[in-house]
Amino acid sequence: MTNINCKDKIETDIIGWFDEVADDSAVVQRRTLRRILEMNHGVEYLKKWIGDIKIEEIDENLLESTYASLVPLASHADIEPFTKRIADGDTTPLLTQQPITNLSLSSGTTDGRQKFVPFTHHSSQTTLQIFKLAAAYRSRIYPIRRGGRILEFIYSSKQCKTKGGIIVGTATTHYYASDEFKIKQQQTKSFTCSPQEVISCGDYKQSTYCHLLLGLYFSHEVEFVTSAFAYSIVEAFRSFEEMWKELCHDIREGSLSSIINIDKVRKSVSGITQPNPELASRIESICVELERADWFSIIPKLWPNAKYVYSIMTGSMMPYLTKLRHYAGELPLVSADYGSTESWIGVNLDPSNPPEKVTFAVVPTFSYFEFIPLYKHKSNYNYQNVNLNSTNDDYIEGNSMPLCQVKSGQQYEIVITTFTGLYRYRLGDVVEVDGFYKKTPKLNFICRRNLILAINIDKNTEKDLQLVVERGARILSKGTRRAELVDFTSHANVTKQPGHYVIYWEIKGEIDEKVLDECCRDMDASFVDHGYVVSRRTKSIGPLELCIVERGTFKKILESYIGNGAALSQFKTPRCTSNKELLNILNVCTIKRFYSTAYG
Repeated sequence: MTNINCKDKIETDIIGWFDEVADDSAVVQRRTLRRILEMNHGVEYLKKWIGDIKIEEIDENLLESTYASLVPLASHADIEPFTKRIADGDTTPLLTQQPITNLSLSSGTTDGRQKFVPFTHHSSQTTLQIFKLAAAYRSRIYPIRRGGRILEFIYSSKQCKTKGGIIVGTATTHYYASDEFKIKQQQTKSFTCSPQEVISCGDYKQSTYCHLLLGLYFSHEVEFVTSAFAYSIVEAFRSFEEMWKELCHDIREGSLSSIINIDKVRKSVSGITQPNPELASRIESICVELERADWFSIIPKLWPNAKYVYSIMTGSMMPYLTKLRHYAGELPLVSADYGSTESWIGVNLDPSNPPEKVTFAVVPTFSYFEFIPLYKHKSNYNYQNVNLNSTNDDYIEGNSMPLCQVKSGQQYEIVITTFTGLYRYRLGDVVEVDGFYKKTPKLNFICRRNLILAINIDKNTEKDLQLVVERGARILSKGTRRAELVDFTSHANVTKQPGHYVIYWEIKGEIDEKVLDECCRDMDASFVDHGYVVSRRTKSIGPLELCIVERGTFKKILESYIGNGAALSQFKTPRCTSNKELLNILNVCTIKRFYSTAYG
């Protein structure tokens, strides 16, 4: 069998496997739950709830309801005492029977605090599985050359050990250090441009420079451009705009910039590159033209064989799509798959869909999934046929249900039970079921639950904020001078009464103050939440404040997170923050303030 036929067979086999588990998802989910509970029977966390009940004796049709009745829903606060004991060296079976030797750090961009999450060999295996599955579906629409290269903007943070000897790092760091990362490249026949020394150097600026340099060096071999998040790709090309001349110099001379000061990185990159004056001149000529065109279509111009740009582009990444499309030109943007530090969830089966329309089919073998129905607060809504469980600030909740009972068009919060020791763990993600692939639901990611702007009776989600900012940002193009929104965040300021919303903008370019006044007024008027509108009219919420921060402010926020142990590959700008350190950066860097006159 040729290597090409072997690759085709691997793709056919994995798609065939997914078709089987998707078509029998209800049974697969029950078996997944049974496997998890049998594997981890007797661990301290479960024993508290299940006791000595023998899982193997529970009827399969009663397993899900029995489990849900015995084990309560959990948040990270319930898991944290156990992960702390693991970090401190407690080797008794606390969450899993399999010893936990690694802990992942969550990004911390939701509430400003990183959390420990168990990471095991199963975590790497499911990552390999979803990458192979996603690659098989992409290959059907955008076939790539065997042996081609990937321009991957991937970054590891530095791993460290707790006092109990547990290795701590981001989930991506653990994965890039695993055998599965190498296996993925071999089985998908696509190889990253950068060596391990560049990926793992721990300095994102040096890594980015080397990714770009080697990407240019192998420019005609690159089949697609990717990173974990759209933000990382946009930031890499913003950096390129400033350093392209130095990159051309290094390619022409076969040298390496003095900004690369880590010996192992210099040695590994210098061992790959050689002087190439012809390539340098070609790139230089293209960049001169690109600079005049504000870098429009830079990716296909410099990487002419690239088929698409691939990254997570949903949720908090949506605001970067305009800039990413600017850089990508006519190249398709393909949204990567749906997962979290805690578990992978779903795969993008239709890579041709634009990011705004992407859905993710749940992979029923990865974890056991439950779904909490969510209902918006509406005074005239008839809840008679809804099993209500509780009322929170943002939603009214129904009773959790297994995957096989979800309905199309309904919004849910995802609850996961994992092989890595999380039991009925509330993920905090709001999704909407958008039909089914065979018998597994396809999910549309809506927002994070606890990213809320609220002062009084108002409740505005990350999605609400994003729509408001998009509307305000469109006004920027009306100015006589050219300007674009680089990034944004927000804060509910209640230090003085009445409280009010503050939106922080970083802008590239010059803009008239009267245009910014209009942006501020229009955003304030664009919040449609009834509680906000009533509160503004009665003056129990004050005028929206628009703060313009100096250029580079959001880079300082990034560096603050990286300084606290996060990696660029998992960074997401927090869209709503009460973190004192971030607010201090934002307020110190504010250069102009505008107050809305929308409500008089």
